Amino acid sequence: MKHNALLSAVAASVALAATASVAADYSPHVGRTFPNRVLFGDTHLHTSYSTDAGMIGNRLGPEAAYRFALGEEIVSSTGVKARLARPLDFLVVTDHAENLGLAPAIAENNADLLAVPWGKEVAEKVRSGVHDNIAAAYFGWMQAIFARKDPLKGSPLQQTYWQRITTAAEKYNQPGRFTALIGFEWTAQPGGNNLHRNVIFRDGKDRADQILPLSAYETEDPEELWQWMGQYEKKTGGRALAIPHNGNLSNGLMFDDVTLTTRKPLDRDYAQQRARWEPLVEVTQIKGDGETHPALSRSDEFADFGRWDKGSFGPQAKTPDMLPREYAREALKRGLAYEAKLGANPFKFGMIGATDSHTSLAATGYDNFFGKVALLEPSNNVEYRFNEVIAGRAKNPEGKDIRQYAWQSLSSGLTAVWSRENTREAIWDALARKEVYATTGTRMTVRLFAGFDFTPADLVRADWVAHGYARGVPMGGDLKAPGRKATPSFLVSATRAPDGANLDRIQIVKGWLDRNGQPQEKVYDVAWSGDRKPGRDGRLPPVGNTVDVPTATYSNSIGAASLQAHWTDPSFRAEERAFYYVRVLEIPTPRWTVYDAKVFGTVPPAQAPTAIQERAYTSPVWYSPA
Repeated sequence: MKHNALLSAVAASVALAATASVAADYSPHVGRTFPNRVLFGDTHLHTSYSTDAGMIGNRLGPEAAYRFALGEEIVSSTGVKARLARPLDFLVVTDHAENLGLAPAIAENNADLLAVPWGKEVAEKVRSGVHDNIAAAYFGWMQAIFARKDPLKGSPLQQTYWQRITTAAEKYNQPGRFTALIGFEWTAQPGGNNLHRNVIFRDGKDRADQILPLSAYETEDPEELWQWMGQYEKKTGGRALAIPHNGNLSNGLMFDDVTLTTRKPLDRDYAQQRARWEPLVEVTQIKGDGETHPALSRSDEFADFGRWDKGSFGPQAKTPDMLPREYAREALKRGLAYEAKLGANPFKFGMIGATDSHTSLAATGYDNFFGKVALLEPSNNVEYRFNEVIAGRAKNPEGKDIRQYAWQSLSSGLTAVWSRENTREAIWDALARKEVYATTGTRMTVRLFAGFDFTPADLVRADWVAHGYARGVPMGGDLKAPGRKATPSFLVSATRAPDGANLDRIQIVKGWLDRNGQPQEKVYDVAWSGDRKPGRDGRLPPVGNTVDVPTATYSNSIGAASLQAHWTDPSFRAEERAFYYVRVLEIPTPRWTVYDAKVFGTVPPAQAPTAIQERAYTSPVWYSPA
């Protein structure tokens, strides 16, 4: 009886509900599609399948890289246990295309490798275990790279290891939890100058296996890489994008004013092609920070960060005229001039960070830094860990010392993606539309919206993010003149990582073309911690420094857990093209060299900083006149 009575009550309730008024829009989230979560990952990681990793001691393949990114404890190539404090949300294994898989092929006595005389000779040298033989094998391979003569041309080796990479990506790709994107690095270095690009696919193994990665043996010209990417998309129906990195090691080639091969001035077609295929630039990683340079941004007190600016991998020393064609901020400014002249902007890119680690370990914490290559993993061997030369030569034709040392490496960086889902498609689409930002390894959360109708009250709205999308554009977006007299304003929010350092300040970096067509820039402090006030020179006093060097620790007793700002451009002119991006600085924290000194009792070089201010750079918002 009780059961029947319950059923009767339920039936009566349903009947009553059917006659009641129903609000079709009761749930405010129905139909919303804007990105509502930030995902952190590494878009540039090398495993033992990269010859310059595997031949220098890396024994960990793609599967180990994915397991580490997923939060598992891994034993590094040198026997050190390693684990992330928190798993990553996504990872792109980008092994070098050039002789992909050579090191594991040697270890496995791969029959296809041994069938090639050069391959057999290299394998015998390495397997002898004699240091001089191994070194000769490695430098012999390097000579082939620089000569652009593939010693394994025609061998099926690349296909074998490419399919192993794509198989591993399929195995560890877990939509909704963890994304394994498929990619590779095209390692062009004309004259030893860095023009490297990471190619990332939106697609899975079924499409990626229809091609083989393009290598620098085939071409060193980015325009030919774009043609190859177009052929990939036409053949497979898939999508691809390319991400340049380390313009600071390009000796002026990365953002040059002429094309690489023909040396012709950039034209509209070039600008459109580059913007199409290269929507992003990797601005921070182990081999230096590429946002800006103190010689280019003289009034920017934070411009001198993680500088690698002596030369490239070749013999030529850096000269001052190269700098404007190497750094992101300067390229963004020059892009405005190109847009005014050509009607298209070749340097309209968003900004991301990545590790470029060759250890298979995407570790970016100051207390969890595993170095550039296996040789430089944590140890008390300062000759390697601190003093090993990573780039440049002691003597070159100009007679300058252009060496860059291991102690100068940054424990950087990560890519932050605004997405609605943790899937290949959603992450790739966010990269393509530039709704992403770079960090130097920290996992702070940063939001940016630009529009013409925002007010300070918008920051305290419960639906401020929805309002930002409805009334403006996010990072990576285009802000068009509204057709009326109005000044752009910005909503910015930044929050420290739950286990991270407090924030020092939020800055907005503006670049523009003045009325004479000359590029200009200015950095504005728009929010900061504490009760500091700008001085007469307009500069904000430093936040302080709690770093204790002997214990390699810091305190969150200074700074703020979160900061927000509504900012209106005080120097806006409707007829001037401009871009705006956000830079967020944390309070000072110990550098990895300080942590090493504590753990191993080593003594870092005297010139090594003891504290750094980790930071984030958002993709810009671009303003165009009517």
